[in-house]
Amino acid sequence: MKYTFNSKLSSYIEGLIDQKHSVGYPYLESERVLKNFDTFCLKNFSEEKSLTVEIGQHWAVVSPTESAVTFQNRMSPVRELARYIQRLGLEAYVVPTDAGPKCTRGKKKSPHIFTDRELKLFFAAVDNLEINKRCTLRHLALPVIFRMLYCCGLRPHEARILETTDIDLTNGKLQIRESKGHKNRLVIVPADLLEICRNYATLLQKTCPESKYFFPSQLEHLNPYTGIGFASLFKKCWNSAGIGTYGGDTPRPYSFRHTFATRRLYQWMKEGKDIEAMIPYLSAYMGHERFSDTAYYIHLVPEIFPHMSQMDFSSYEILLPEVGL
Repeated sequence: MKYTFNSKLSSYIEGLIDQKHSVGYPYLESERVLKNFDTFCLKNFSEEKSLTVEIGQHWAVVSPTESAVTFQNRMSPVRELARYIQRLGLEAYVVPTDAGPKCTRGKKKSPHIFTDRELKLFFAAVDNLEINKRCTLRHLALPVIFRMLYCCGLRPHEARILETTDIDLTNGKLQIRESKGHKNRLVIVPADLLEICRNYATLLQKTCPESKYFFPSQLEHLNPYTGIGFASLFKKCWNSAGIGTYGGDTPRPYSFRHTFATRRLYQWMKEGKDIEAMIPYLSAYMGHERFSDTAYYIHLVPEIFPHMSQMDFSSYEILLPEVGL
């Protein structure tokens, strides 16, 4: 367990986390939220031994700067905690799912797909980062982590929280934990990227041999990069690359995943591969829950789209193999 819990609800929180771990869920992000909830309870309801309506309603107050997604992500683990307490035969208030702002889907922007020029300029900028005094490993780590996003199509948070034990540097495999849908999966690393990872691992071992994470953000604390901090570093590298104007949505770390998928489909098309037959493999590699999530990228490759636009993607869900470890 990563955190220490101190409120009167701590035994229930620890019990829920232990239960999740026992069935194979890393539960990392939810554990962080529950730590914040524990601190909230300790500060505002220090003597309360039950998850009451008052606690739930106060936790569900929306802050002025909180987005709908952030709010709902904050509510979900606490709802799970309440249901866990109820399963123990005790009373607990479950925050209603209709509480707070809703995550609405507007018109989807066209995701940013990196051009060859953008990739060349971006990685040139990343490879020439100055040494950061707070983390002398940063200028070595960022070139690796950004290449990992691009070459393996990882979600940014999957790369950020990689642990040193998750990387098999001998056989070139990544074990991705706490993926979307709470599924783990294996990702094969391209040979050239694997060599880069090996060189970086040697430097990591010399610099901070006690690091749990493969990409620690600060050597004093050895924590992984936060989402906000990582996005800020990406923006800094993008701006220093002098790329200028761009098309589509705003470039961000997740854009590497979009680029990976579309380029892989385009490469298969050039090689004469049967795209329809290959997509299930891409889905498993990327950790998509639905076949249609991968098929979405077909629309971003104009040469492929015309002859596949009439496919009923939902009918192919059964082709997706299990990706859990």
